[in-house]
Amino acid sequence: MFRVSCIQLKSNDSIQQNLNKTTKFIKKAISQKADLILTPEISSIFSLNKKKLLKICKPMNQDIYLKGVMILAKKYKKWILIGSLITKTGKKKLVNRSVLVNTKGKVHSYYDKIHMYDVTLSKKEKYYESGTFSPGKKFCVTKLPWGKLGMSVCYDLRFPNLYRNLAQKGSLFLSVPSAFTETTGKKHWHSLLKARAIENFCYVFAPAQGGTHYNGRKTYGHSLIISPDGKIIKEMGKGEGVITTTIDPNLSKKLRFKIPSLSVN
Repeated sequence: MFRVSCIQLKSNDSIQQNLNKTTKFIKKAISQKADLILTPEISSIFSLNKKKLLKICKPMNQDIYLKGVMILAKKYKKWILIGSLITKTGKKKLVNRSVLVNTKGKVHSYYDKIHMYDVTLSKKEKYYESGTFSPGKKFCVTKLPWGKLGMSVCYDLRFPNLYRNLAQKGSLFLSVPSAFTETTGKKHWHSLLKARAIENFCYVFAPAQGGTHYNGRKTYGHSLIISPDGKIIKEMGKGEGVITTTIDPNLSKKLRFKIPSLSVN
């Protein structure tokens, strides 16, 4: 058994301000006895302006947001998953990178978002992440003290084969840090997350961005922690904050024994 917290943020375009807020909520999660703490997608800086991001963002070993979280993880001996950083990997190349930091304050593993959010929701609401980020190419299943974690980011959620792959590689938990738009969140957020949990008999940890941001973009919020049988254990509404609950890894194993669907291709 262990305790997990999902932090909900309304990030802006200041890395330092976002780090300050994240620090406050990490400490709140620690006060709730969390062992694993997760933040949303693009926690460090909320922007899709590539020119601006190329000026501000740094390679991972120079990222001040990551360094701040590493200090906290080591000091309090907690596992912390940064939902994603915008990381510079070349002169004109950026990736949307989810980073897991261990209790020693070291980067344990990371995953670059594979599926880019290139959509036209209406004439006024369009997104083209491919114009800003380079897509990742590799799945990531990483070991925690309580079992394996399969890592993903936001729009990946709409691609069930990714999660089946993560589950078949032994994941008991799935991280889905997100910045779902309010438009799609209202319609699909809960259904998609519950489906990924049930299909794979995995716990789903889904910290989210939530609220109206400085640039007018509206994110849905509703951070969720879902059990392997699709039950919503904890949910947050709008605004910033923390949800925390206790996780029993054996539940995934029990359900998989009863219904061995993961062994069928």
